[in-house]
Amino acid sequence: MKLFSRFKPQGGVHPDGRKDLSADRPIRVLPMPERLFVSLQQHVGAPASPVVVVGEKVLKGQLIAASQGNISAPVHAPTSGHVAAIGDYLAPHPSGLPAPTITIEPDGEDCWAALDVPIDPYALEPEEIAKRVAAAGIVGLGGAAFPSAVKLNISRKTNVQTLIINGGECEPYLTCDDRIMRERAAAIVSGIRLIQRAVGCTEALVGIEDNKPEAIAAMREAAKGTDVKVMPVPAMYPMGWDKQMTRALVGKEVPAGGRSSDIGVLVHNVATAYAVHEAVALGRPLISRLVTVSGEAVKIACNLEVPLGTPAQALFDYCGGYAGVPARLVMGGPMMGHEMPNPYIPVVKGTSGVLALTHKEIGQPVPSPCIRCSTCVRACPVGLLPLEMAAHIRVGDLNTSVDFGLKDCIACGSCSYVCPAHIPLVHYFNFAKGELAAKERAKLKQEGTKKLAEARNERMEKIARAREEASRQRAAKKAAQEAAKKAAADAAAAAAPQQEATA
Repeated sequence: MKLFSRFKPQGGVHPDGRKDLSADRPIRVLPMPERLFVSLQQHVGAPASPVVVVGEKVLKGQLIAASQGNISAPVHAPTSGHVAAIGDYLAPHPSGLPAPTITIEPDGEDCWAALDVPIDPYALEPEEIAKRVAAAGIVGLGGAAFPSAVKLNISRKTNVQTLIINGGECEPYLTCDDRIMRERAAAIVSGIRLIQRAVGCTEALVGIEDNKPEAIAAMREAAKGTDVKVMPVPAMYPMGWDKQMTRALVGKEVPAGGRSSDIGVLVHNVATAYAVHEAVALGRPLISRLVTVSGEAVKIACNLEVPLGTPAQALFDYCGGYAGVPARLVMGGPMMGHEMPNPYIPVVKGTSGVLALTHKEIGQPVPSPCIRCSTCVRACPVGLLPLEMAAHIRVGDLNTSVDFGLKDCIACGSCSYVCPAHIPLVHYFNFAKGELAAKERAKLKQEGTKKLAEARNERMEKIARAREEASRQRAAKKAAQEAAKKAAADAAAAAAPQQEATA
């Protein structure tokens, strides 16, 4: 197949995709579980705030938690039922620490709340489209989970002209984006057109890896008669990284620490475009998503449409359970996902997959010393020097690792994957980032404590000065009163002989 990517991607690796486990199985709808644990922190930014109370009856699509602040997203009920609890529950995070959660017990009716469906969604004003996207709680479904409406508004204000829809899905095992492009291409193209109108883009490009011919064909058929262009790109990891996709399609590089809007580009995931169509054209908020269930420890790998808040165990159970005891459970892909401490972690908006992997799949070779072969340098898509960063991190020189570009590292794991010495390079980088973040927090805390202490000292000094001034004023008043008394007494004493002489 001829490639139309305009720029050769930098670095990258070609891991065993293992996509054949689930790619050719049509999307299935997961039956509603007994309980849904809907997290209030399913996005970048401030967590949503509950607007319901325990015991309250809710309808499918009803707002149950409102967004807070400029960077946040609301949360809606994935089905009808009643609120069983509001409190902490397991969060989709490697720590397994709890997060604010609304627990819903479905009533089995799956009854929708009233939906606001426009007569002609493509006639809506750009601001209205962004407003509806925000109200629907849509975030980046490629994994970043950044509120989509914020990106739309920023792009419109900065006059972005190129819209890139990312259909790369380069992570091994994951095929949910492939399936949604095959089966729901028309709705995706509709969402792309709505995003174009919301931003005012003159160019819309869909980048799809060339190992997904069925998805490419379906998207091209759906895009006929529109100005949406479907462009195959080389199948490699991490092509799904937005900056890599941008470089491949438009030949421009996003500056370090910058956004794609800085170079006139807006990037959204294909599943996000589908969610925009659902929200704007049909009035449906984001209450479910496609999730890949895979790994050799799963009996039947497949792609499921899953209500948000569903425990991962329900997905494994629907797929026939485990073929054996899993060596590791992963939420997301094996390269950039994270290990689940247990299978009861709920699905959130950014969950693209849940994997049950065997010991053979994960492999745990013993690391050996670095041989300075620079294989990691060639593999890095950002153009960094992983071996140098790791060397400085090992001796505790974190600041020098920052000079080598630590903060630009996207933790894709390409360097660790190709390292012949099996050094867990990305673990070093994640550790260093955590340490630097902890030091930054400690520094901010110290600065805050210092400011509070200085403010307190200033207040105490002000109070002391005020007391001294009050004391001086009292002493002066007392002295004036005594002087007045003395003057009066002296005047009386001087007047007494005169009075006697007159008498």
